[in-house]
Amino acid sequence: MNHPAFGNSPPVVDAVRLQMPGVPNSRTCGIVGTVLLGLLVNLTASPAVASDEQSDAVITRGLDWLAKRQSRVGHWVANDAHYPTAMTALCGMALLAEGSTTTQGRYAPNIDRAVTYLIERSNKNGLIGDPKNDDRYTYGHGFAMLFLSQVLGEEEDLNRRKELIDVLTRAVEFTGRAQTKAGGWGYVSATDGDGFDEGSTTITQVQGLRGCRDAGIVVPREIIDKAVKYIRDCTGADGGVQYSSKGGGGRPAITAAAIACLFNAGDYDDKYVPKLLAYCNQHIGSISNQSFGHWHYAHLYYAQVMYREGGKDWESYRGKMLPKLISEATDDKKQFAYWNQGYIGTVFTTSINLIILQLDKGNLPIYQR
Repeated sequence: MNHPAFGNSPPVVDAVRLQMPGVPNSRTCGIVGTVLLGLLVNLTASPAVASDEQSDAVITRGLDWLAKRQSRVGHWVANDAHYPTAMTALCGMALLAEGSTTTQGRYAPNIDRAVTYLIERSNKNGLIGDPKNDDRYTYGHGFAMLFLSQVLGEEEDLNRRKELIDVLTRAVEFTGRAQTKAGGWGYVSATDGDGFDEGSTTITQVQGLRGCRDAGIVVPREIIDKAVKYIRDCTGADGGVQYSSKGGGGRPAITAAAIACLFNAGDYDDKYVPKLLAYCNQHIGSISNQSFGHWHYAHLYYAQVMYREGGKDWESYRGKMLPKLISEATDDKKQFAYWNQGYIGTVFTTSINLIILQLDKGNLPIYQR
């Protein structure tokens, strides 16, 4: 299987816990667009009509809230001080989406501290994070690869660039060693987890790898080939991607993430992808449907698919999602806004919603059309 987006890199060289749930990809094929137009179900009525001015105001207050919540050492945490690596990377992505970098923009100091924090948590074996304090550390590792890869492209300081290249190169090698025989990833490395794999952590790794590849880091093609095969092997007859290669039934959140992941991997199968899209449209297409788990996580990825499609599909989706997210924010209308839905925590939900609300700014290469 050939994935042009990852190139023909040499293989990785040798050996080494969070249940939550690129250069722009300009080759989205027309047939997927045609299929999406036919498959996308009507979204339910929105709470209200929201203007771009309202959206921009809530986004700014939300980003200001995140900036205020950052610790002195540069990290963010979820409920009960969990998942510092993952939360820091997701918050960093939300701030980058505004257009700031490590040296320019309103949130430059916050982004710079987040980058420093993650670099300092790069281990000799390539893992970004602390396996003792980062429960289910592969989430944090994958999100950190994604965030730091987006930073690398804009980093002007030569010494910091060298640091980032070193950290990301070793991170990719760790991800290769952590992959299971089935081709996926679990909450920890294959060695630490006795070969257990799970869909959402797999997607996190693949998107992080795509970000690294786009930033110029060597990513062996065989890792991606195995991961894409894993996703296909986990897909049921109804188009739902199941929890694990061992079973677990189709999961809307994981299926949405899988589509975005396949787009990142350069896999635009005109027979397979529509099957996944049909499943997602059935379960996620109505934004008011919260009967499945991990609603915000699911829409983080479903929004990416809709945004890449563009046109009427994106406008329709955005026209429903924007007022919903605005209406659900805790907003003082003066200084801060945040979202406290979901059990992982306010930082997690706020960062995800802000990424969704800022997709059409086009400031993050991994999400660009």
